[in-house]
Amino acid sequence: MKQYNKLVRDKIPEIIEGTHTKCNYHIAENNEEFLRRLYDKLTEEIDEFKKTPCLEEYIDIMEVMEAIAKFYNIDLMPMRQRKRMKRQKRGGFDNRIILDSTELMA
Repeated sequence: MKQYNKLVRDKIPEIIEGTHTKCNYHIAENNEEFLRRLYDKLTEEIDEFKKTPCLEEYIDIMEVMEAIAKFYNIDLMPMRQRKRMKRQKRGGFDNRIILDSTELMA
C-alpha cells in the first residue's frame, strides 16, 4: 500500500480506479483542512516546477492558485487589468534587480 495523504485533482480517484487499483480518500473535513492542503499542494507544485520548469508544471501551479482565489471569493476576471496597472506603476521583474539594503538619508 502506497500512502499519499495529499490533495489531488477531482478526477484522480476515478482515474486510479480505472486502472483496477483501489484507492482510499476523504473529502476535506472543513475549510481549515482544505486551505492547509491547498497551500501544501501549492508548495508541491512549485517544487515540481523548480525541478522541471515547463508549461505543464506552470499550469498545475495556476490551477492551485485559482482554487485558492475561489476559496477566498477573489474574482479573477479583473486580474489582467490590475496586473497591467501594477506593472505600469511598480514594474515587473525583467531587469532582475536584487535589493540588497536600504538606509535612511540624512
